[in-house]
Amino acid sequence: MTAAAALPVRVYYEDTDAGGIVYHAAYLKYAERGRTEFLRALGVDQSKLRAETGIGFVVAGLTIDYLQPAFLDDLLTVQSIVARVRRVSLDFLQIVERGGVPIARLTVRVACIDAAGKPARLPDAMRAATMASPPS
Repeated sequence: MTAAAALPVRVYYEDTDAGGIVYHAAYLKYAERGRTEFLRALGVDQSKLRAETGIGFVVAGLTIDYLQPAFLDDLLTVQSIVARVRRVSLDFLQIVERGGVPIARLTVRVACIDAAGKPARLPDAMRAATMASPPS
């Protein structure tokens, strides 16, 4: 595994069902925020990258294991770890924790695409940054 980052996330009412339990799809939002902030910490500005190069990112694959429920007002941490860097994609391991205890585990493949939606090579600077030490 390579670079990693952590993002705190508070569970809001909008994230829960009528019983105050986090709705399953909310974990996808938490993971997206974790990946976005991870890349931002590495100096990757996705808007600028797209405007200057036409390169963007899409989720190409995802699995999620729900280990324990989360509840309204919980403070969670999304750990985002680059598990593998490929020519046109990054594999992330993302762990959602409450108080250091894993409550959900996601594996996410993010593919790099060009403006036409075709696979594109990861920029060299991004490849190097994701293989370096964790962002500060």
